[in-house]
Amino acid sequence: MELNQPLAHRVRPKTLEDFIGQEEILGKDKILYRTIKADRLSSLILWGPTGCGKTSIAKVISNTTKYKFIQLNAVTAGVADIKNAVEESKNAFLNPTGKCILFIDEIHRFNKLQQDALLPFVENGTIILIGATTENPYFTVNKALISRSMVIKLKPLTYKDIFKILKNALTNKEGLGNYNINIEDETLEAISKLSGGDVRTALNTLELAVLTTTVDNEGMINITKEIAAECMGKKKAMFDKSGDSHYDNISAFIKSMRGSDPDATVFYLARALDGGEDPVFLARRIVISAAEDVGLANPNALVMATSAMQSVAAVGMPEARIILAEAAIYNALSKKSNCAYLAIDKALNDVSTKDTGEIPMHIRNAPAKGMEQFGYGIGYKYPHDYPGHVVEQQYLPDKMLGTKYFEKDETVDL
Repeated sequence: MELNQPLAHRVRPKTLEDFIGQEEILGKDKILYRTIKADRLSSLILWGPTGCGKTSIAKVISNTTKYKFIQLNAVTAGVADIKNAVEESKNAFLNPTGKCILFIDEIHRFNKLQQDALLPFVENGTIILIGATTENPYFTVNKALISRSMVIKLKPLTYKDIFKILKNALTNKEGLGNYNINIEDETLEAISKLSGGDVRTALNTLELAVLTTTVDNEGMINITKEIAAECMGKKKAMFDKSGDSHYDNISAFIKSMRGSDPDATVFYLARALDGGEDPVFLARRIVISAAEDVGLANPNALVMATSAMQSVAAVGMPEARIILAEAAIYNALSKKSNCAYLAIDKALNDVSTKDTGEIPMHIRNAPAKGMEQFGYGIGYKYPHDYPGHVVEQQYLPDKMLGTKYFEKDETVDL
């Protein structure tokens, strides 16, 4: 039965010493390593991308702990499964310790009711919760559970870590050690780099290459770079348009435009497009950047960005990529000024928090005859009747006289 499991399952580490990667949290002097070794775990939330080792860490804990270890998947489990786990944990005959480690994979898929069902048992110590999630737990996991857990952020594995795991899989008898495989280190490195930090993808690629390659006359399975590339397919994207990386990538895109770096701007734009981001959404962000960051230093940027948004909606992909790149690079290369952005925010703050007084009578609207007797519009000076089409008169309410909102900077030439 075990041999029918995927390679990634068969070569999963059984001890901390077997674990490769994540040195920042599992190094011998690190708190998680010491906690697992001492079997003194508190509740954990393991947060990281697919294939970075979250489930493997849980499996190592299950092999190390004296407590009963129960595993659930949030996709298929419900409140009844949580209650069954608690009852099993409390059974003195089956579990003398009276507590268990409950590992919930993809815990972000639990709804509020299901997460709330965990709370009393986590709080009284019946359950030591280990939750694994690819989503930001601060957005997707109950705040009460977060406050009772240690949140561990895992990074994608480096290609060097993945290379070591692939090498191990080739010699491990539970992995591919029983096959006669000829594969160069250069090919293993290529698989490692193309996997995007996901060790499961790398192992699946290697296994597929081995199982679909014909054995030669000498009983050898020769895996070439071309075979590996065919089994890997397209490089695994590090970007998920529906996940946490969506927000990180769009933030980096906007900040690169703001920071006047056209190369970084195009890179994050390409990353978003490759990940399937909506091109119209990207166009809207460019419009916002043109107003917020370029602003009055180059008002034409907003005209160009708006035109680009309309064009992207009309044309669609793949040609829309050219329009987006042109508008984004234009924003990045333009002079920047946020004085309009600062002005409106300052004014909005005053309007919402202060007694700003009343509009002066001479600039009020007087659409109906007879309103003049109450002072509406009386004394208004029409600027076009004066030299240069400008005339000095009061516009702000009395209570706001002398207030400055717009502070013109050196990049604004108007």
